[in-house]
Amino acid sequence: MSRSSRRALRPVAAALTASALVLSGCSGGSGNGSSSSSSQVGSQPSGGSSSASGTAASTAGLQKFYDQKLTWSNCDGVQCAKLTVPIDYANPSGQTIQLAISKVPAKGKAKGSLVVNPGGPGASGYDYGAAADMIVTPTIRESYDVIGFDPRGVGRSAPITCVSDAEMDTMLGVDPTPDDKAEETSVQAEVGKFAQACKDKAGPLLAHVSTVEVAKDVDILRAALGRDKLDYLGFSYGTFIGSTYADLFPKNVGRLVLDGVVPPDVTSDEMNLGQATGFEQATRSYVEDCIAKGNCYLGSTVDAAMKRISDFLKQLDANPLPISGQGPVTKFTEGWATLGLALGFYSRDSWPGLTEALKSAMAGDPNQLMAMANQYASRQPNGAYADNSMQSFYAVSCLDRKASSNLADYEKAAVEFAKQAPTWGRMLAWGSLTCGEWKVPATGKEQPVKAQDAGPILVIGNTRDPATPLAFAQRLAKQLAHGRLLTYDADGHTAYGKSECVNSAVDAYLLNGTLPPEGQVC
Repeated sequence: MSRSSRRALRPVAAALTASALVLSGCSGGSGNGSSSSSSQVGSQPSGGSSSASGTAASTAGLQKFYDQKLTWSNCDGVQCAKLTVPIDYANPSGQTIQLAISKVPAKGKAKGSLVVNPGGPGASGYDYGAAADMIVTPTIRESYDVIGFDPRGVGRSAPITCVSDAEMDTMLGVDPTPDDKAEETSVQAEVGKFAQACKDKAGPLLAHVSTVEVAKDVDILRAALGRDKLDYLGFSYGTFIGSTYADLFPKNVGRLVLDGVVPPDVTSDEMNLGQATGFEQATRSYVEDCIAKGNCYLGSTVDAAMKRISDFLKQLDANPLPISGQGPVTKFTEGWATLGLALGFYSRDSWPGLTEALKSAMAGDPNQLMAMANQYASRQPNGAYADNSMQSFYAVSCLDRKASSNLADYEKAAVEFAKQAPTWGRMLAWGSLTCGEWKVPATGKEQPVKAQDAGPILVIGNTRDPATPLAFAQRLAKQLAHGRLLTYDADGHTAYGKSECVNSAVDAYLLNGTLPPEGQVC
């Protein structure tokens, strides 16, 4: 049953987080001010600077959006519909866009609609929801209509595209660990070109793809589904959407499950360092497993094996390997290798494939590791990208969190991060440079969420999650007025679908409102 989300990792150009993209990525972030609720659906945003004024004028301006009825059609085996939302919530009478919605009806009598999001930012929630049998248990499939949606700027929902596929290749292959001023300036210029292209080509939507605005869209979706309360299952960056929603619309919160947490108050530096230490820990876990099985190709001790991986990346930095059959990409660089490695640490199930790919690459054949990088980036071997996920990643992340454009700040961070994460620290220290060069000012504000008037919210964290470390889940659960933390003692990113213990706890909460005991560890 598991269809794991990825991203939240935020490399310089791939923006490895959630700052995630893993990248890579706040409550209290912008949306430019107006309430996205209406008197008819009965709640106003509350709390902090993220909330809107809720004036009668702004409420009246949004009424037509809340009054929508979804018209479902058959689309490739699932039901589909379009939801109209304003580009700018501060000007609801202005331009609009349509969001793509998918629905897989409950197998039994539906007790409600479960809205799902896989993360990113940039991943397709429409496709994720359409794969309902792979992402929720049979118990939940029996009882819930599973609803997916592509957030604004993503996939089928007014997708933001700034550069060609070949130009995206250049971005992803850029040096993630610049060693001197010349290399730093070169990387800064490259990501600056991408940022300028987005400003030139993406139109007015570029300033309005923040997570706060996505959360406001979700409330309109809730109303269009005919639900008084939102039931929601979010993974990785999807937790950012969910917690932001809870802070804006606490009285509309039903049962929220947030798995693999990106806290709304985390700064870019905290996100990058958290991921650096998370991927470092994940790499060590992989190495320990390799050694325990005997005859590990990386060496006989953890330190020696970690050094071999680090040395391999340094070798690629100095001398990329030639590669063919990859469209415009003819050199397998450190940037591409990093993406391939990262994908291998999102799930323990990927470790055997990672071993074969890394062993081959170290022997001079990078094709398998490049295939993993392609999978991470939704890229095909001919150089065509299957979606706009890598481009929309930046558009969302750079609105949500401000970042420095001062190279000296990144130089300092690289030194500090490397002390805690020798393999991943330098690379992820540069992870926010693209946002530092972004041409649209960030509107997010990094501040904690309380969701004081919401009901209990279930927060899940893995002990060895590389992209969203356990400390992030602990942080959010503590901030929420009614958060309950469930810990999964395991490697990999996110927990639901990977453990019967976790599955049972999530299902009991979604179906009956029953929370796991305080301090439960699966």
